[in-house]
Amino acid sequence: MTKNYKPDFTYQDFGPQFTAEFFDPVQWASIIKDSGAKYVVLTTKHHEGYTMWPSKRAFGWNSVDVGPHRDLVGELSRAVRNLNSTRFGVYHSLYEWFNPLWVQDKQSNLTTRTFVTEKVLPELYELVNNYKPEVIWSDGEWEAPATYWDSLNFLAWLYNDSPVKDTIVVNDRWGTDTLCKHGGYLTCADRYQPGKIVGRKWENAMTIDKYSWGYRKNARALDVYTIQNLITQLVETVSFGGNLLLNISPTSDGMIPPLHEERLLQIGQWLSVNGESIYNSQPWSKCQNDTYNSYLWFTQGNNPAIIYSIFMQWPKENKLNSECLDKLNIESVIMLETQSKLNWKHRSKGGLTIKLEDRSRIKGNWGWALKITMKL
Repeated sequence: MTKNYKPDFTYQDFGPQFTAEFFDPVQWASIIKDSGAKYVVLTTKHHEGYTMWPSKRAFGWNSVDVGPHRDLVGELSRAVRNLNSTRFGVYHSLYEWFNPLWVQDKQSNLTTRTFVTEKVLPELYELVNNYKPEVIWSDGEWEAPATYWDSLNFLAWLYNDSPVKDTIVVNDRWGTDTLCKHGGYLTCADRYQPGKIVGRKWENAMTIDKYSWGYRKNARALDVYTIQNLITQLVETVSFGGNLLLNISPTSDGMIPPLHEERLLQIGQWLSVNGESIYNSQPWSKCQNDTYNSYLWFTQGNNPAIIYSIFMQWPKENKLNSECLDKLNIESVIMLETQSKLNWKHRSKGGLTIKLEDRSRIKGNWGWALKITMKL
């Protein structure tokens, strides 16, 4: 910031520049729905402390008092729910860079908790009571343990007495001692990809922009992940039992950058064909990634007799080889895109070969899924 702004420029000076004049919550909700997403998480407050709703604890530093003069959390939550297809969640940072109450608590070696009692917890109660989210994505936990943030008491209220007690899901960022240990699901690190089944539900929170979580007006097209990259991330994540949370970077006037929107809609297009292999699936205990073909991934349906094989490269001679599918008692193999039944054979030296349709007959370009039904 010091490189691009005059010495006396502060974060508060950004407030009036954030206009959100073109923010259309209905359009956003429609794009989110068409992306195939099952839940959306809105950044309601980041580390600078500006709230996207008229918080009573952020007087003069919220989206109604400064900038858009709109309740952005309320508008998007209503638009998302009106489409009845996506669950609404909120991101909230515990920690704030500049808040004097936090500075005082830190100077006392956290023996005082004024910042928590006067700012953090009242905000969380506001969000839950006013907007009833189904996901709370906590962040900014790294400066103090959960006892300082009073996370246990808040979560006890959340799960026992709050208006969302029966539907709420939370992550693991509630203190330095909770990350990757405690929570409804694990996030562990940004862009978390364990490369194995971890025994808990987890999430890969990553960005469409390779280099930033926020909007960059000088970002190049090459700085945005290709659709092949994103589909591969999705498939790999789900194969190991995770969810993909994909960050987009809106502009200060409330627009989703065109290339980000394009990627979301492309993912939705792919899921409209292959979503059966992703939604409501679970890792296949035998294999997640093929030992012969690194571009071949697996998931399992709710029915244990059904395995999905997702391949990210089209094989030579239209023949898909797999070691993991060896010795399975297969009843049928169907390509999801065409619903065509495919032939297969077990190789004498081990493994399985599936004869695909000719590539020229296949419209998809970003990965393909097979539904394999076994005789149990």
